[in-house]
Amino acid sequence: MTHDIVVLGAGYAGLAAARRAADNVRRDRLDARVTLVNATADFVERVRLHQVAAGQDVGVHPLADSLDGRVGLVVGRVEDLDTGAGAVTVRVGGTPRRVSYDTLVLGLGSTAGSGGVPGADEYAATAAGLDQARALARRVADERPQHVAVVGGGLTGLEVAAELAESHPGLRVRLLTRGRVAPGTGLRGRAHVRRALDRLGVALSEDTSVAAVDADGLRLEDGDRVPADLVVWNVGFAVPSLAADAGLTVDGDGRVLVDATQRSVSHPDVYAVGDAAHATGVRGRELRMSCAMGLPMGWSAADAVTARLAGREPGTAPLGYLFQCASLGRRDGLVQFVRADDSPRRFVLTGRIAAWYKEYIVASAYGGLRGGGGQADLNLFLTRGAARRFGRRSGRDRRALAA
Repeated sequence: MTHDIVVLGAGYAGLAAARRAADNVRRDRLDARVTLVNATADFVERVRLHQVAAGQDVGVHPLADSLDGRVGLVVGRVEDLDTGAGAVTVRVGGTPRRVSYDTLVLGLGSTAGSGGVPGADEYAATAAGLDQARALARRVADERPQHVAVVGGGLTGLEVAAELAESHPGLRVRLLTRGRVAPGTGLRGRAHVRRALDRLGVALSEDTSVAAVDADGLRLEDGDRVPADLVVWNVGFAVPSLAADAGLTVDGDGRVLVDATQRSVSHPDVYAVGDAAHATGVRGRELRMSCAMGLPMGWSAADAVTARLAGREPGTAPLGYLFQCASLGRRDGLVQFVRADDSPRRFVLTGRIAAWYKEYIVASAYGGLRGGGGQADLNLFLTRGAARRFGRRSGRDRRALAA
């Protein structure tokens, strides 16, 4: 009987899982079929949403270009997961449709969260999804705000602040962060970030905690106010409650707890990838939610599913990092090289070469998902990078780009 592999979500992780599973099924001549379920018929390069928020029309591609007829596609929103029956309910148009599975790969990703700050959901914009990023771009174009407060100094908030400032000269942008800006970078990388923000005219407020958001801006925990015509929120996240509601073992944020093959620790016929998964890497460290981990998680899950179908035991080497990348507008960037556990090394790339480097990685990631030359380029880069930087450590750890 044909084994049904159903993948929920066509972000980096889900699309990687679906394509890899289909390729493995064909290679190993398995009696299995792969179906991908996604809310829209497009793949969105989520790592470009800061560009979309600044008014650039980039990063949206028809899923059909990537699936190449080898993966079935159901366009609809997932409403329910019944693990007992092995089925999901998907609303296609206005009609509920039941999709049965033998193996499920859960990759529905994450959305913006308020981080528990009053008013953030009501008054702040985000660039966490395509619709939100486009809405933010429209607000900037239509309302012509003079003061924008970007909250959250991680790489996402940093990229949004830099892109808005560069794309809209005269717009006064302030970036506020509870700790240090770009916290995963080293001293040299952070120094470059501060110089770039200063060049772009972005005011930086570190060690600053936001207590509330309202129609006029921000109230800080020390009682001060930051007036803003527009607040952009990049703190906190939320994942769909689907997994928790279905009884899977999840962490405090609702992400599925998985083993080294991305398999649910409570439901052996369910795998989770990308932001939907709580996974650990080198030295047991929790993997950062990122495209960098989404791709290898998807490949890992697909390899594990098809290996088990073929009667083989899948590999379990932990994932590790090579570097983190951040855009600082279109002509500047930062590439922070890191150890396998994501801690920063001294070596960084900055300026135009870093901007080009990140663009190459982002384009190669999508090219790989399409199955074109980008995949070969990406795999070659990974292989050579791992050999150069980690060749003396016996190759036990799989390495992943930190884009």
